[in-house]
Amino acid sequence: MSGGRIAVVLFNLGGPDDQASVKPFLFNLFNDPAIIGLPGIARTAVARLISSRREKSAQANYALMGGGSPLLPETRTQAEALKAALGQRMAGAEIGVFIAMRYWNPLTERTAAEVAAFAPDEIVLLPLYPQFSTTTTASSLKKWNEVYAGPGRSRTVCCYPAADGWIEAQAQAVIGKMDEAGDAPMRVLFSAHGIPEKLVSGKGDPYQEQVETTVAAVVARIEALRGPIDHALCYQSRVGPLKWLGPSTPEAIEHAARDKVGVVVTPVAFVSEHIETLVELDIEYAELAHEQGVSPYLRAPAVGAGPLFIDTLADAVTEALGREGTRPFGPGCRGRWKACPCQAERKDAA
Repeated sequence: MSGGRIAVVLFNLGGPDDQASVKPFLFNLFNDPAIIGLPGIARTAVARLISSRREKSAQANYALMGGGSPLLPETRTQAEALKAALGQRMAGAEIGVFIAMRYWNPLTERTAAEVAAFAPDEIVLLPLYPQFSTTTTASSLKKWNEVYAGPGRSRTVCCYPAADGWIEAQAQAVIGKMDEAGDAPMRVLFSAHGIPEKLVSGKGDPYQEQVETTVAAVVARIEALRGPIDHALCYQSRVGPLKWLGPSTPEAIEHAARDKVGVVVTPVAFVSEHIETLVELDIEYAELAHEQGVSPYLRAPAVGAGPLFIDTLADAVTEALGREGTRPFGPGCRGRWKACPCQAERKDAA
């Protein structure tokens, strides 16, 4: 597309700006039916309770990062880089790249109003979650569809678990840390944010399969360049009493200790640095590794606004402008899970 007004909406979870916004951020998070599946009144009561109980501990974690989350500044950098990349590809178009956060500013309602005021001809909805889940992408898109009432022909990129640039960026980050380790025996731990197992078995959430697809693609790329590597997939950030996907990242670190290998931990489902990487991986799990005698303990950075990842996002946008509806970008989505939005659209069309 060479002309017109194009709006790209980047979706992410968001994070508190400062200590005062930690509690309302937590309330918004736990009041989402995609996170706690209780009826409205009961869910709100539970969300108030959890956010009150977790406020001080969460504030302490955000204090380790200067008081608030770096997620929004990093997402703004990604948005600016994406706008520049798209501007080079579509010189005749007026492009706006907007950020819609699910649980803190800029919240989806505000961004929807900004996009409507921009009055786009075309809209591309682009989650910054490479792997689709009901807890992330589905929740963000549901909220957008509830609140956006402006103009524009819209289409959605639902996932991109094995898109080339996304995979290459991770492979290069891991290789950089493996080089740093030298000759030490190392295991690469691909750490993804966990979800309850019942979301996969009950709701047909494709997240686990797509994370496994991402890991397989990154491993294949590394091994094409370096030869066989020792690696494992694990899941972090478990909360609550439900059984979550496993093994957990702490369990994987303990396993590495028993095997007497160092680890390179890479955040395989995160595209930006935030509390799960800067506190959980860099501080809490690093301390566990030290206690267990795992050395070296190295952590590959998130892809951030690196050119390979930004080019992947730009490719996803330009591909989406040539089609309708909801589709994945690149390989890796099998579209066979009950929660897959592309599968739902195909059924509706049939």
